[in-house]
Amino acid sequence: MQSVPSFADLLDGARHSAVHLEMRDSYGVAAEAEALARWKESGTVDADPDSPYWAPWTQLIRRTVARGVAVRRARIVSEPVSDYIRYEYAGTSVNVAAGEQVRWLPRRRASDIALPGNDFWLIDSRLIRWNHFTGDGASAPGEISDDPAAARLCAEAFEAVWSRAVPHDEYKIS
Repeated sequence: MQSVPSFADLLDGARHSAVHLEMRDSYGVAAEAEALARWKESGTVDADPDSPYWAPWTQLIRRTVARGVAVRRARIVSEPVSDYIRYEYAGTSVNVAAGEQVRWLPRRRASDIALPGNDFWLIDSRLIRWNHFTGDGASAPGEISDDPAAARLCAEAFEAVWSRAVPHDEYKIS
């Protein structure tokens, strides 16, 4: 098994595309716990792309997009959406402001799409960064793969989702 590069290394190495497919209705990522708790209490999120919370990510996305790399993120969500998805939706304006293209696909519209078993990043249609999570949504060690058949599955799944999904500025959470 190959070592798993950081997201910065992956995106800095991208030449033309970086796509990310998210398929869970809830994540329990420790780095988000405080912001999620604040949102649950107040209904507000940090929407400043240059805040200490967001800056490392937005700087990475900005420099990636500035090199001409298309960064797209698609989320498959159950409706009505979970509280976590509401939180995620509230902060997505930051991803968009940084240069990501984001779309949402109601899960019922994904029933006939062949999907990989895990969330992933696909870099330049050839290198996969599998995102693994525990049953309660905590981050588990990721995995890297350059298997051509798996990359093809991810590329086809992502494009099928993307073609059906609703752009962020048009998607209304239910």
